[in-house]
Amino acid sequence: METPAVPMPKDERERRILETLTVIQDNLLLLKRDRTKYIRTEDVMVLYDQLEEQVKQLNEVRKGELNKRENRLDKVLESCFQLISLFFMTIGRTTEAPAAYALTSTIKRLLDHLTEASLFSPKDLDSISNTLGKLESILKNSDAQHSPYLVELLANREALCKSMLANLRTQLDQLDGPIQAIYERLISIMRSMSLANTKSKFSLTEIQKFKSKLKEIEDSLVDGKFVDAEGTELRGSGAVAELLRRCLMWSDIVLERKGTIPESFKDKYNILINIRNDLEKLSITQAWSLRETDLYDFQRQLDKIDEARVDGNWLDHEGNPAELYVQRTLLYLIRRSYGYIYHLMYSSEPVSEALLPVYNQLQTLKRCLIEVKNSGGVGSVRELYPYSMKLNSIDNMRVDGKFMVGDDIPEGQGSVTELLAECFDLNYDLRVAVEALEEDSRRPSPAPQVAAQAAP
Repeated sequence: METPAVPMPKDERERRILETLTVIQDNLLLLKRDRTKYIRTEDVMVLYDQLEEQVKQLNEVRKGELNKRENRLDKVLESCFQLISLFFMTIGRTTEAPAAYALTSTIKRLLDHLTEASLFSPKDLDSISNTLGKLESILKNSDAQHSPYLVELLANREALCKSMLANLRTQLDQLDGPIQAIYERLISIMRSMSLANTKSKFSLTEIQKFKSKLKEIEDSLVDGKFVDAEGTELRGSGAVAELLRRCLMWSDIVLERKGTIPESFKDKYNILINIRNDLEKLSITQAWSLRETDLYDFQRQLDKIDEARVDGNWLDHEGNPAELYVQRTLLYLIRRSYGYIYHLMYSSEPVSEALLPVYNQLQTLKRCLIEVKNSGGVGSVRELYPYSMKLNSIDNMRVDGKFMVGDDIPEGQGSVTELLAECFDLNYDLRVAVEALEEDSRRPSPAPQVAAQAAP
């Protein structure tokens, strides 16, 4: 476990707390690496209780101390909280305060990068705003359950993120309605070019198409300004015109470099490409392959590379800053990776990994049954047999109404049971509908009435 070089605590009491926290951290890492069995709630809660006790002691030691310089203890404590947070997600306790810690860390990173780059869309901000709203609700209901220190720390983080979010929204508010659509289109093109630039096979044609779209937007300018139908300059025209200039410049640079990274920065680039690709695969197969604690290693690698920047840029072995092309390419990969981590954390199901196989099967069954219902139902009761058999086999797994794994009762029983009930209801509705149709088809049709013909 690599911890950044920071001074050791001078206070002897803090040194003792650091020793205990280091043991807790090691135990968390060992538990994370053990893939031979499911992570049990009991194992996580034992380590969480130990962590809470050390936090309580640290608060007593530091009582009344303001703006204390950060030392190694703070770094190890942060690492422990990050791991515990991901463990809470893994065991399905996603609606409790500890689970929010890792998510707030990632949101803060994302907001830092959005602020630095000044490249963001309303959708970016809306997603983060919705997540912060859910975290606020979690914190309001956590006072009695968890460490007051943790709840206060999370509340402060949430407030900071909301403040940063408000500042970003203010920037968007400077744009008139019609020009916001152009702004969003430019953001989309810029990101698409950056994605194309980092593909394994560089496509000259793809970048040229994006440049053509930029040229179309440039042709709509009147004397270098964006104007309305009456010829009045739109509010925010200058900022969007500057963004257009940046996009065009980036397209020229990408076309010139064709995805080639200098050897001095190739190692960082390869690490970031691998992280981005691994996280992309996880985002596709998340339901079946993700253990949230695995995200810790990705975060540590990203944080290390991100924090290695000097005045916003990376330096090569000789201390020379990276050129603009390299800087933007590496930053795109970092930001994209943090975005994937945010998505994976946000999408974490409130179910223990021990129950995920059953939960995922039910999710698939539900989607299939809804699709069958929306496409007009089934033609006969026989067509429902596979769904009924699968649902009954899952239902029969329960012991006294609970899904057991060995002697354990994993978290998420309510979510799995509710999903099972929804599937049974959908299956029943389809059965009733097809039985009604079959009943109608068996009824004899009424004899046709022959109209009497009048005699001539």
